[in-house]
Amino acid sequence: MTTRPSVDIPKHIGYIIDGNRRWAKKHGIPAYEGHLAGYNAIHDIAKMSFNAGVEYVSVYIFSTENWKRNENEVKKLMGLVLRLLKSDLHIFQENNIKLLVLGATERVDPKILDAIADAETQTANNTGGTMAICFNYGGQLEIVDAVKKIVQSQIAIGDITPELIEQNLYAPEVPPLDIVVRTGGDQRISNFMLWRSAYSEFLFLDKLWPDMTKDDVTDILNEYNKRHRRFGG
Repeated sequence: MTTRPSVDIPKHIGYIIDGNRRWAKKHGIPAYEGHLAGYNAIHDIAKMSFNAGVEYVSVYIFSTENWKRNENEVKKLMGLVLRLLKSDLHIFQENNIKLLVLGATERVDPKILDAIADAETQTANNTGGTMAICFNYGGQLEIVDAVKKIVQSQIAIGDITPELIEQNLYAPEVPPLDIVVRTGGDQRISNFMLWRSAYSEFLFLDKLWPDMTKDDVTDILNEYNKRHRRFGG
């Protein structure tokens, strides 16, 4: 008789990172320092998740609505994105992690678009896990863009299926989310991976993102194992 494993590892975890600016305010430092602390936490939490056996980790770092923020703050955030894609790309290589960037290209500096293409190419053959960075991303826009691709391909109406839409999402190889984790205390998904989260579990944490630790990843996996996923059945 086959026994059920004592621990089920989610294949895909999505992290909605929230609380960087509140963390900075709490510590009496500029907002950018909070984003920098959050940036460092992304590396740590992703690495811990992969080490635990998670195959895909998605992080929501910049939404299509975030352009409304202070111009100086946006500029510094773009600098962190470039750092992730260029200066710190060696971290992905050293840990055998494949990098994908999901999102729209509108408004994005060509330097960043070039860095995205280069980073994805350099890490394409890595097999230790896939990190999907949701940058200039909106879940509704992703579905709209998928529908536009289908319309442009002149597919017959009768041939449009959920599977076809899924195949036209950004980076369609990224599977559905098993669990979405949001830090910062708010209980909403803020337009994050709407299609892939259709049957995912949700976990909302009061902890601010820069305060996340290895123990939190363990707690997330333990909580996931308490859930009973029925997928509508």
